[in-house]
Amino acid sequence: MGAFQVLLEKTKGDRWIWLIIILLSLISILTVYSATGTLAYKQGKTVEKILITKHLIFVVMGIGMIYIAHLLDYKYYAGISKILMIITIPLLFYTLIFGASLNDASRWVKIPIIGLTFQTSDLAKLALITFLARMLTKKQENIKDVKTSFIPIMGSVCVVFILIALANLSTALMLFGVSILLLIIGRISIKQILTVCAGGFVLLMFVVFLGPRRETYKSRINSFLHPELQNSDKTFQADMSKIALATGGFFGKGPGNSTQRNFLPHPYSDFIFAIIVEEYGIFGAMIIIVLYLVLLYRCVRIVTQSPKAFGALLAAGLSFSLTIQAFANMAVAVGLGPVTGVPLPLVSMGGTSMIFTSIAFGIILSVSRDVEENGKKALEDIVTKSESNSRKVVIGDLSAIA
Repeated sequence: MGAFQVLLEKTKGDRWIWLIIILLSLISILTVYSATGTLAYKQGKTVEKILITKHLIFVVMGIGMIYIAHLLDYKYYAGISKILMIITIPLLFYTLIFGASLNDASRWVKIPIIGLTFQTSDLAKLALITFLARMLTKKQENIKDVKTSFIPIMGSVCVVFILIALANLSTALMLFGVSILLLIIGRISIKQILTVCAGGFVLLMFVVFLGPRRETYKSRINSFLHPELQNSDKTFQADMSKIALATGGFFGKGPGNSTQRNFLPHPYSDFIFAIIVEEYGIFGAMIIIVLYLVLLYRCVRIVTQSPKAFGALLAAGLSFSLTIQAFANMAVAVGLGPVTGVPLPLVSMGGTSMIFTSIAFGIILSVSRDVEENGKKALEDIVTKSESNSRKVVIGDLSAIA
């Protein structure tokens, strides 16, 4: 109990965000435990072994990464962002050429010695958002200048976008959207932002119609827009997800009673929201939605209260990235978007996704910790000044009486 109390005292930042992290982690453990039955059968393992060796470890590691990241002063992430970008761009090139392929997409790189794979786009998201926050803060004095501000910022966005989009269009589009929001907050002119959007549209058309995965992208878009004209195998995932939603009812079938987990290809990652709705119903779905909306609200409060531009832009970019990704995952599960491979942050099973998502949460909490400390310092200054003024008044009164 004493160790827990010490840990609690050292934990800083927005308490609501910490609560959301814990709740999402618990929901993740329960749902992944239920959804990995088929995976365990295929691998000849028990569900408990899959949970402990493939998910629970990463959940604990993730919370540890949040704690470590939130203790580091967020200002250090400005310097780290340069290093991350230097590493990320060559790594994205390497992934496209030599990366591990799945469904005709090279998204993963194998880490030597330990043999684990990770998605380089997860690192790229964190790198680009922190780098953009740094660049926008650094260029504020001449933010409207095309040569010194717009071109370097635009260049970094477009290079990362095209390198990710060639293998993972959905992630690239979400990251591009977050980048546009950051440009707006960072006071880039509307004319320049429209130029960015036009450039992004041209790159998007290139990827969709000329890229190496053009047939996959066209097929998914056609399956979403015209499901009645497609073969059942092309709409299989979406159909199974809809069945899970339709049979969930208001309170669901109960924990561990999902049927569609045996049919959905990735019920523990891409379609985990469908399993949540099937087992916990609309009630469970609303809890998930409310948690992410509260997260966004608390992050917006951090942004508005942050005394430094870098902290505000950093918290804004990372919070938008997390919430947009969450609602994109849920939109796919309920049939409001074409099938993508986007996980539900802090809920879906996935090693590197969990780690990089946790680091993003930790950075947001680092900004929140700075806001709290500045608020306490300002309050202490007010109290000290008030006490000082009170002493002066008392001394003045005593002098007058004397």
